[in-house]
Amino acid sequence: MPSLHDFATWQPLLRLLHAAHAETLSTPGGHVSGRISPGAWSVPLPFRRPRPGRASQVSDNQERFDAVGRIVEALQEDGSDGVSFVVEASSAPGGVRLHLIGQGSSVEPGLATAHPGTLLLADGALPEPVRRLPDPVPDAVPAPSADVELLRRTLRERLPDAVGASEEEIAAAEARLGVPLPAELKALYRVVRGRYEDWDDYGQSYDTIGCELFPLGGVYVADAASRHVLWQFGAMEAVETGPEDAVQGLVGSPGWIVFGDNGGGDRIAVDLTPGPDGHVGQVIIIGHEENIGAELVADSLTDMVVHRHFDGRPVRRAERPPLVAHVNHAALPGIEAAAHPGLEVLSIGVWEKEPLSLAPAFGLPRLRTLCAYPGTLADPREISRLTHLEYLKLPPAEWRVLLDAGAVPTGLLAADIETHRPRDSPLRTIVLANEILALHGRSPIADITVLEGTAS
Repeated sequence: MPSLHDFATWQPLLRLLHAAHAETLSTPGGHVSGRISPGAWSVPLPFRRPRPGRASQVSDNQERFDAVGRIVEALQEDGSDGVSFVVEASSAPGGVRLHLIGQGSSVEPGLATAHPGTLLLADGALPEPVRRLPDPVPDAVPAPSADVELLRRTLRERLPDAVGASEEEIAAAEARLGVPLPAELKALYRVVRGRYEDWDDYGQSYDTIGCELFPLGGVYVADAASRHVLWQFGAMEAVETGPEDAVQGLVGSPGWIVFGDNGGGDRIAVDLTPGPDGHVGQVIIIGHEENIGAELVADSLTDMVVHRHFDGRPVRRAERPPLVAHVNHAALPGIEAAAHPGLEVLSIGVWEKEPLSLAPAFGLPRLRTLCAYPGTLADPREISRLTHLEYLKLPPAEWRVLLDAGAVPTGLLAADIETHRPRDSPLRTIVLANEILALHGRSPIADITVLEGTAS
Protein backbone atom coordinates (compact mmCIF):
# COMPACT_ATOMS: atom_id res chain seq x y z
CA MET A 1 0.00 0.00 0.00
CA PRO A 2 1.26 3.56 -0.71
CA SER A 3 2.46 5.62 2.25
CA LEU A 4 0.83 9.01 2.78
CA HIS A 5 4.17 10.61 3.64
CA ASP A 6 6.12 9.09 0.74
CA PHE A 7 6.87 11.59 -2.07
CA ALA A 8 6.33 8.83 -4.63
CA THR A 9 2.68 8.52 -3.54
CA TRP A 10 2.10 12.14 -4.48
CA GLN A 11 4.30 12.30 -7.56
CA PRO A 12 1.62 11.50 -10.19
CA LEU A 13 -0.63 14.24 -8.78
CA LEU A 14 2.26 16.68 -8.46
CA ARG A 15 3.17 16.09 -12.12
CA LEU A 16 -0.38 17.02 -13.17
CA LEU A 17 -0.45 20.07 -10.87
CA HIS A 18 2.95 21.26 -12.11
CA ALA A 19 1.82 21.00 -15.74
CA ALA A 20 -1.49 22.78 -15.08
CA HIS A 21 0.02 25.58 -12.96
CA ALA A 22 3.52 25.99 -14.42
CA GLU A 23 3.34 29.79 -14.43
CA THR A 24 2.04 30.02 -10.85
CA LEU A 25 4.68 27.62 -9.55
CA SER A 26 7.45 29.57 -11.27
CA THR A 27 6.41 32.86 -9.58
CA PRO A 28 7.94 33.77 -6.20
CA GLY A 29 5.37 32.97 -3.55
CA GLY A 30 3.22 31.06 -6.04
CA HIS A 31 1.46 28.00 -4.74
CA VAL A 32 -1.44 25.64 -5.36
CA SER A 33 -3.37 23.87 -2.64
CA GLY A 34 -6.25 21.54 -1.99
CA ARG A 35 -7.72 18.89 0.26
CA ILE A 36 -8.28 15.15 -0.20
CA SER A 37 -10.35 12.84 1.98
CA PRO A 38 -11.58 9.28 1.42
CA GLY A 39 -15.06 10.50 0.48
CA ALA A 40 -14.34 13.75 -1.37
CA TRP A 41 -11.53 15.83 -2.79
CA SER A 42 -10.83 19.32 -4.06
CA VAL A 43 -7.80 19.48 -6.35
CA PRO A 44 -7.12 22.45 -8.70
CA LEU A 45 -6.94 20.54 -11.98
CA PRO A 46 -9.07 21.29 -15.06
CA PHE A 47 -11.33 18.55 -16.33
CA ARG A 48 -10.88 17.45 -19.92
CA ARG A 49 -14.01 17.99 -21.97
CA PRO A 50 -15.45 14.97 -23.82
CA ARG A 51 -15.55 14.83 -27.58
CA PRO A 52 -18.56 16.65 -29.07
CA GLY A 53 -21.64 14.48 -29.03
CA ARG A 54 -20.36 12.17 -26.29
CA ALA A 55 -21.06 12.24 -22.56
CA SER A 56 -18.16 12.70 -20.17
CA GLN A 57 -16.61 9.46 -18.93
CA VAL A 58 -14.17 8.57 -16.18
CA SER A 59 -11.61 7.59 -18.81
CA ASP A 60 -11.52 11.22 -20.04
CA ASN A 61 -9.77 12.17 -16.79
CA GLN A 62 -8.32 8.81 -15.81
CA GLU A 63 -4.90 10.25 -14.91
CA ARG A 64 -6.48 12.60 -12.39
CA PHE A 65 -8.61 9.87 -10.80
CA ASP A 66 -5.66 7.47 -10.62
CA ALA A 67 -3.39 10.11 -9.05
CA VAL A 68 -5.94 11.07 -6.40
CA GLY A 69 -6.82 7.40 -5.89
CA ARG A 70 -3.27 6.64 -4.74
CA ILE A 71 -3.61 9.27 -2.01
CA VAL A 72 -7.06 8.04 -0.97
CA GLU A 73 -5.61 4.53 -0.59
CA ALA A 74 -2.81 5.95 1.56
CA LEU A 75 -5.33 7.84 3.72
CA GLN A 76 -7.34 4.67 4.24
CA GLU A 77 -4.22 2.71 5.13
CA ASP A 78 -3.23 5.47 7.55
CA GLY A 79 -6.71 5.63 9.10
CA SER A 80 -6.87 9.34 8.29
CA ASP A 81 -10.05 11.25 7.49
CA GLY A 82 -8.24 13.68 5.17
CA VAL A 83 -5.18 15.75 4.40
CA SER A 84 -4.67 19.30 3.16
CA PHE A 85 -1.71 20.09 0.93
CA VAL A 86 0.23 23.08 -0.38
CA VAL A 87 2.61 22.82 -3.36
CA GLU A 88 5.38 25.39 -3.94
CA ALA A 89 8.35 25.48 -6.29
CA SER A 90 11.70 24.43 -4.85
CA SER A 91 15.16 25.54 -5.98
CA ALA A 92 15.84 22.41 -8.05
CA PRO A 93 14.83 22.47 -11.76
CA GLY A 94 11.31 21.09 -11.98
CA GLY A 95 11.37 20.60 -8.23
CA VAL A 96 8.44 21.09 -5.87
CA ARG A 97 8.04 21.40 -2.14
CA LEU A 98 4.96 19.63 -0.78
CA HIS A 99 3.47 20.55 2.60
CA LEU A 100 1.06 17.99 4.10
CA ILE A 101 -1.11 19.55 6.79
CA GLY A 102 -3.01 17.77 9.54
CA GLN A 103 -4.99 20.41 11.41
CA GLY A 104 -5.16 18.83 14.86
CA SER A 105 -7.68 18.93 17.68
CA SER A 106 -7.90 22.72 17.98
CA VAL A 107 -9.30 23.17 14.47
CA GLU A 108 -12.63 22.18 12.96
CA PRO A 109 -11.98 20.91 9.41
CA GLY A 110 -12.50 23.46 6.66
CA LEU A 111 -14.43 22.86 3.48
CA ALA A 112 -12.36 21.75 0.46
CA THR A 113 -9.43 24.02 1.25
CA ALA A 114 -5.95 23.84 2.74
CA HIS A 115 -6.60 26.92 4.84
CA PRO A 116 -7.37 26.15 8.50
CA GLY A 117 -10.98 25.61 9.39
CA THR A 118 -12.62 27.15 12.43
CA LEU A 119 -10.27 27.64 15.37
CA LEU A 120 -11.78 26.05 18.50
CA LEU A 121 -10.83 28.28 21.42
CA ALA A 122 -12.60 26.47 24.27
CA ASP A 123 -13.05 22.77 25.01
CA GLY A 124 -16.41 21.40 23.91
CA ALA A 125 -17.79 24.80 22.90
CA LEU A 126 -20.78 24.74 20.54
CA PRO A 127 -22.52 27.51 18.56
CA GLU A 128 -25.34 29.15 20.48
CA PRO A 129 -28.14 27.73 18.28
CA VAL A 130 -26.83 24.20 18.93
CA ARG A 131 -26.93 24.83 22.69
CA ARG A 132 -30.57 25.91 22.60
CA LEU A 133 -33.24 23.67 24.10
CA PRO A 134 -36.93 24.02 23.22
CA ASP A 135 -39.00 26.55 25.11
CA PRO A 136 -41.78 25.03 27.20
CA VAL A 137 -45.27 25.40 25.77
CA PRO A 138 -47.42 24.22 28.70
CA ASP A 139 -50.73 24.89 26.96
CA ALA A 140 -49.93 22.79 23.87
CA VAL A 141 -52.32 19.88 23.26
CA PRO A 142 -52.86 17.33 20.47
CA ALA A 143 -54.69 18.58 17.38
CA PRO A 144 -58.45 17.92 17.11
CA SER A 145 -57.67 15.80 14.04
CA ALA A 146 -55.60 13.30 16.08
CA ASP A 147 -57.62 10.07 16.25
CA VAL A 148 -55.72 6.91 17.18
CA GLU A 149 -58.57 4.54 16.37
CA LEU A 150 -59.31 6.15 12.98
CA LEU A 151 -55.62 6.03 12.11
CA ARG A 152 -55.35 2.35 13.08
CA ARG A 153 -58.52 1.38 11.20
CA THR A 154 -57.53 3.29 8.06
CA LEU A 155 -54.10 1.69 7.98
CA ARG A 156 -55.63 -1.78 8.38
CA GLU A 157 -57.99 -1.11 5.49
CA ARG A 158 -55.33 0.27 3.17
CA LEU A 159 -52.58 -2.21 4.13
CA PRO A 160 -54.43 -5.46 4.88
CA ASP A 161 -51.26 -7.59 4.54
CA ALA A 162 -49.02 -5.39 6.69
CA VAL A 163 -47.02 -6.94 9.53
CA GLY A 164 -47.20 -4.95 12.77
CA ALA A 165 -44.66 -4.60 15.56
CA SER A 166 -45.16 -6.51 18.79
CA GLU A 167 -45.62 -4.80 22.14
CA GLU A 168 -42.18 -6.10 23.12
CA GLU A 169 -40.62 -4.45 20.06
CA ILE A 170 -42.34 -1.15 20.83
CA ALA A 171 -41.23 -1.31 24.47
CA ALA A 172 -37.66 -2.02 23.36
CA ALA A 173 -37.72 1.00 21.03
CA GLU A 174 -38.99 3.24 23.84
CA ALA A 175 -36.26 1.99 26.17
CA ARG A 176 -33.61 2.69 23.53
CA LEU A 177 -34.94 6.18 22.82
CA GLY A 178 -35.50 7.06 26.46
CA VAL A 179 -38.92 8.52 25.68
CA PRO A 180 -42.40 6.99 25.26
CA LEU A 181 -43.64 6.88 21.68
CA PRO A 182 -46.69 9.09 21.17
CA ALA A 183 -50.02 7.29 20.84
CA GLU A 184 -50.46 7.87 17.09
CA LEU A 185 -46.95 6.63 16.32
CA LYS A 186 -47.56 3.50 18.39
CA ALA A 187 -50.79 2.92 16.47
CA LEU A 188 -48.89 3.21 13.20
CA TYR A 189 -46.22 0.70 14.18
CA ARG A 190 -48.75 -1.74 15.64
CA VAL A 191 -50.13 -2.03 12.11
CA VAL A 192 -46.93 -1.75 10.06
CA ARG A 193 -43.48 -2.31 11.54
CA GLY A 194 -41.67 -0.84 8.53
CA ARG A 195 -39.30 -3.67 7.61
CA TYR A 196 -38.48 -3.78 3.92
CA GLU A 197 -38.70 -7.57 3.75
CA ASP A 198 -42.37 -7.45 4.81
CA TRP A 199 -43.42 -5.89 1.50
CA ASP A 200 -44.02 -7.24 -1.96
CA ASP A 201 -44.64 -3.65 -3.10
CA TYR A 202 -42.73 -1.17 -0.94
CA GLY A 203 -44.25 1.72 -2.89
CA GLN A 204 -47.66 0.79 -1.47
CA SER A 205 -46.37 1.62 2.02
CA TYR A 206 -45.02 4.99 0.87
CA ASP A 207 -48.27 5.90 -0.87
CA THR A 208 -50.35 4.93 2.16
CA ILE A 209 -48.28 6.53 4.90
CA GLY A 210 -46.89 9.45 2.91
CA CYS A 211 -43.21 8.81 3.55
CA GLU A 212 -40.56 6.10 3.65
CA LEU A 213 -41.30 4.54 7.02
CA PHE A 214 -38.28 3.56 9.11
CA PRO A 215 -38.35 0.24 10.97
CA LEU A 216 -38.59 0.66 14.73
CA GLY A 217 -34.86 0.11 15.05
CA GLY A 218 -34.28 3.16 12.81
CA VAL A 219 -36.48 5.55 14.75
CA TYR A 220 -34.35 8.18 16.50
CA VAL A 221 -34.51 11.43 18.44
CA ALA A 222 -33.45 14.41 16.30
CA ASP A 223 -31.84 16.42 19.06
CA ALA A 224 -29.22 19.07 18.29
CA ALA A 225 -26.38 16.53 18.42
CA SER A 226 -27.97 14.52 15.58
CA ARG A 227 -27.66 17.45 13.19
CA HIS A 228 -23.92 18.09 12.87
CA VAL A 229 -23.52 21.83 12.44
CA LEU A 230 -20.10 23.36 11.78
CA TRP A 231 -19.22 26.51 13.73
CA GLN A 232 -18.89 28.59 10.57
CA PHE A 233 -22.55 27.89 9.78
CA GLY A 234 -24.11 27.55 13.21
CA ALA A 235 -22.61 30.79 14.49
CA MET A 236 -24.27 32.66 11.63
CA GLU A 237 -27.77 31.43 12.52
CA ALA A 238 -30.21 32.41 15.25
CA VAL A 239 -32.99 30.49 16.94
CA GLU A 240 -36.21 32.43 16.50
CA THR A 241 -39.73 31.31 17.34
CA GLY A 242 -42.61 33.77 17.15
CA PRO A 243 -46.11 33.43 18.64
CA GLU A 244 -47.39 32.62 15.14
CA ASP A 245 -45.05 29.65 14.67
CA ALA A 246 -46.23 26.05 14.85
CA VAL A 247 -42.65 24.71 14.98
CA GLN A 248 -39.84 26.00 17.15
CA GLY A 249 -36.87 27.25 15.11
CA LEU A 250 -34.33 24.90 16.69
CA VAL A 251 -31.34 22.94 15.46
CA GLY A 252 -32.89 19.89 17.11
CA SER A 253 -35.15 18.90 19.97
CA PRO A 254 -35.43 15.96 22.38
CA GLY A 255 -39.08 15.96 21.32
CA TRP A 256 -38.50 15.45 17.59
CA ILE A 257 -39.04 11.70 17.03
CA VAL A 258 -37.94 10.82 13.49
CA PHE A 259 -39.82 7.91 11.94
CA GLY A 260 -39.37 8.37 8.20
CA ASP A 261 -37.88 10.11 5.18
CA ASN A 262 -39.39 11.91 2.21
CA GLY A 263 -37.18 9.94 -0.18
CA GLY A 264 -34.81 12.86 -0.70
CA GLY A 265 -32.96 12.88 2.62
CA ASP A 266 -35.36 15.11 4.56
CA ARG A 267 -36.55 13.51 7.80
CA ILE A 268 -40.17 13.16 8.88
CA ALA A 269 -40.78 13.41 12.62
CA VAL A 270 -43.47 13.62 15.26
CA ASP A 271 -43.00 16.83 17.27
CA LEU A 272 -43.60 16.69 21.02
CA THR A 273 -42.20 20.20 21.65
CA PRO A 274 -44.28 22.37 19.31
CA GLY A 275 -44.19 26.12 18.86
CA PRO A 276 -46.79 28.45 20.36
CA ASP A 277 -49.24 27.86 17.49
CA GLY A 278 -48.53 24.14 17.14
CA HIS A 279 -49.91 20.89 18.51
CA VAL A 280 -48.28 18.10 20.46
CA GLY A 281 -47.80 15.18 18.06
CA GLN A 282 -47.81 17.30 14.89
CA VAL A 283 -45.75 16.02 11.94
CA ILE A 284 -42.75 18.05 10.78
CA ILE A 285 -40.07 17.77 8.11
CA ILE A 286 -36.40 18.41 8.96
CA GLY A 287 -34.52 19.55 5.86
CA HIS A 288 -31.13 17.92 5.27
CA GLU A 289 -29.76 21.05 3.56
CA GLU A 290 -30.57 23.40 6.45
CA ASN A 291 -28.70 23.78 9.73
CA ILE A 292 -31.66 24.96 11.75
CA GLY A 293 -35.44 24.73 11.89
CA ALA A 294 -38.15 22.42 10.58
CA GLU A 295 -41.43 22.86 8.72
CA LEU A 296 -44.95 21.75 9.57
CA VAL A 297 -46.30 18.89 7.46
CA ALA A 298 -49.60 18.14 9.20
CA ASP A 299 -51.28 18.87 12.52
CA SER A 300 -51.30 15.17 13.41
CA LEU A 301 -50.27 11.78 12.06
CA THR A 302 -53.95 11.08 11.43
CA ASP A 303 -54.17 14.28 9.43
CA MET A 304 -51.24 13.18 7.25
CA VAL A 305 -52.12 9.52 6.75
CA VAL A 306 -55.93 9.57 6.71
CA HIS A 307 -56.68 13.01 5.27
CA ARG A 308 -53.54 13.25 3.06
CA HIS A 309 -52.46 16.66 4.34
CA PHE A 310 -48.78 17.33 3.62
CA ASP A 311 -48.43 21.10 3.23
CA GLY A 312 -48.79 22.42 6.76
CA ARG A 313 -50.86 25.59 6.96
CA PRO A 314 -50.30 29.20 6.00
CA VAL A 315 -48.28 31.33 8.42
CA ARG A 316 -48.60 35.09 8.55
CA ARG A 317 -45.25 36.22 9.86
CA ALA A 318 -45.05 39.28 12.07
CA GLU A 319 -42.51 41.99 11.24
CA ARG A 320 -39.66 42.00 13.75
CA PRO A 321 -36.11 43.38 13.74
CA PRO A 322 -33.82 40.66 12.36
CA LEU A 323 -31.71 38.65 14.79
CA VAL A 324 -29.24 38.09 11.93
CA ALA A 325 -28.36 41.31 10.09
CA HIS A 326 -26.49 41.64 6.80
CA VAL A 327 -24.90 45.00 6.07
CA ASN A 328 -23.69 45.33 2.48
CA HIS A 329 -24.27 47.26 -0.73
CA ALA A 330 -27.46 45.29 -1.46
CA ALA A 331 -28.95 44.84 2.03
CA LEU A 332 -28.98 47.03 5.17
CA PRO A 333 -27.39 50.45 4.55
CA GLY A 334 -25.26 50.55 7.69
CA ILE A 335 -24.67 49.30 11.21
CA GLU A 336 -27.12 51.85 12.63
CA ALA A 337 -29.88 50.16 10.61
CA ALA A 338 -28.87 46.74 11.95
CA ALA A 339 -28.40 47.58 15.63
CA HIS A 340 -31.13 46.70 18.13
CA PRO A 341 -31.07 44.99 21.56
CA GLY A 342 -31.97 41.57 20.16
CA LEU A 343 -29.32 41.47 17.43
CA GLU A 344 -27.26 38.27 17.63
CA VAL A 345 -25.32 38.10 14.36
CA LEU A 346 -23.78 40.98 12.39
CA SER A 347 -22.37 40.17 8.95
CA ILE A 348 -20.66 42.97 7.01
CA GLY A 349 -20.20 42.15 3.34
CA VAL A 350 -19.15 43.99 0.18
CA TRP A 351 -19.24 47.70 0.99
CA GLU A 352 -18.58 50.45 -1.56
CA LYS A 353 -18.68 53.46 0.79
CA GLU A 354 -16.43 54.66 3.61
CA PRO A 355 -15.38 51.95 6.10
CA LEU A 356 -17.79 51.50 8.98
CA SER A 357 -17.49 52.21 12.68
CA LEU A 358 -18.80 49.52 15.01
CA ALA A 359 -19.91 52.14 17.56
CA PRO A 360 -23.67 51.61 16.98
CA ALA A 361 -23.18 47.98 18.09
CA PHE A 362 -21.35 48.78 21.35
CA GLY A 363 -23.21 47.43 24.35
CA LEU A 364 -25.65 45.23 22.46
CA PRO A 365 -26.34 42.49 25.01
CA ARG A 366 -26.88 39.57 22.63
CA LEU A 367 -24.42 40.27 19.82
CA ARG A 368 -22.34 37.07 19.73
CA THR A 369 -21.13 36.86 16.12
CA LEU A 370 -19.29 39.31 13.90
CA CYS A 371 -18.17 38.59 10.33
CA ALA A 372 -16.53 41.34 8.27
CA TYR A 373 -15.33 41.57 4.66
CA PRO A 374 -11.84 43.01 3.96
CA GLY A 375 -11.55 46.77 4.38
CA THR A 376 -15.08 47.31 5.72
CA LEU A 377 -14.07 48.27 9.29
CA ALA A 378 -12.81 51.79 9.97
CA ASP A 379 -10.94 50.56 13.05
CA PRO A 380 -10.81 46.80 13.74
CA ARG A 381 -9.70 47.58 17.30
CA GLU A 382 -13.31 48.62 18.05
CA ILE A 383 -14.12 44.90 18.08
CA SER A 384 -12.80 44.81 21.66
CA ARG A 385 -15.85 46.92 22.63
CA LEU A 386 -18.19 44.09 21.58
CA THR A 387 -18.04 42.35 24.93
CA HIS A 388 -20.38 39.40 24.26
CA LEU A 389 -18.73 38.00 21.13
CA GLU A 390 -18.42 34.21 20.92
CA TYR A 391 -17.43 33.93 17.25
CA LEU A 392 -15.35 36.23 15.09
CA LYS A 393 -14.59 35.87 11.38
CA LEU A 394 -12.12 38.34 9.88
CA PRO A 395 -9.62 38.59 7.00
CA PRO A 396 -5.90 38.23 7.82
CA ALA A 397 -5.17 42.00 7.82
CA GLU A 398 -7.90 42.73 10.37
CA TRP A 399 -6.73 39.86 12.59
CA ARG A 400 -3.21 41.30 12.38
CA VAL A 401 -4.45 44.66 13.69
CA LEU A 402 -6.28 43.01 16.61
CA LEU A 403 -3.31 40.84 17.56
CA ASP A 404 -0.82 43.70 17.41
CA ALA A 405 -3.10 45.88 19.53
CA GLY A 406 -3.85 43.16 22.09
CA ALA A 407 -7.53 43.69 21.26
CA VAL A 408 -8.72 40.14 20.51
CA PRO A 409 -11.91 39.60 22.57
CA THR A 410 -11.17 37.30 25.50
CA GLY A 411 -14.56 35.59 25.50
CA LEU A 412 -14.32 34.07 22.04
CA LEU A 413 -15.26 30.40 21.75
CA ALA A 414 -14.34 30.03 18.06
CA ALA A 415 -12.80 32.06 15.26
CA ASP A 416 -12.25 31.95 11.51
CA ILE A 417 -9.68 33.56 9.23
CA GLU A 418 -11.50 34.54 6.05
CA THR A 419 -9.27 34.37 2.96
CA HIS A 420 -10.65 35.98 -0.18
CA ARG A 421 -7.61 36.15 -2.45
CA PRO A 422 -6.24 33.10 -4.32
CA ARG A 423 -2.69 34.26 -3.58
CA ASP A 424 -3.25 34.04 0.19
CA SER A 425 -1.01 31.15 1.20
CA PRO A 426 -2.46 28.59 3.61
CA LEU A 427 0.98 28.42 5.22
CA ARG A 428 0.81 32.11 6.18
CA THR A 429 -2.75 31.62 7.39
CA ILE A 430 -1.55 28.79 9.63
CA VAL A 431 1.06 31.07 11.23
CA LEU A 432 -1.67 33.60 12.00
CA ALA A 433 -3.98 30.85 13.26
CA ASN A 434 -1.31 29.62 15.65
CA GLU A 435 -1.01 33.11 17.15
CA ILE A 436 -4.75 33.17 17.82
CA LEU A 437 -4.69 29.66 19.28
CA ALA A 438 -1.72 30.48 21.53
CA LEU A 439 -3.52 33.56 22.85
CA HIS A 440 -6.28 31.24 24.11
CA GLY A 441 -3.95 28.54 25.42
CA ARG A 442 -4.78 26.10 22.65
CA SER A 443 -2.43 23.66 20.92
CA PRO A 444 -1.02 24.90 17.60
CA ILE A 445 -1.43 23.46 14.12
CA ALA A 446 1.87 21.59 14.26
CA ASP A 447 1.30 18.47 12.18
CA ILE A 448 2.98 19.67 8.96
CA THR A 449 5.19 17.36 6.89
CA VAL A 450 7.41 18.83 4.16
CA LEU A 451 8.49 16.65 1.23
CA GLU A 452 10.70 17.70 -1.69
CA GLY A 453 11.38 16.18 -5.07
CA THR A 454 10.82 16.63 -8.81
CA ALA A 455 7.32 16.61 -10.26
CA SER A 456 8.35 14.68 -13.37
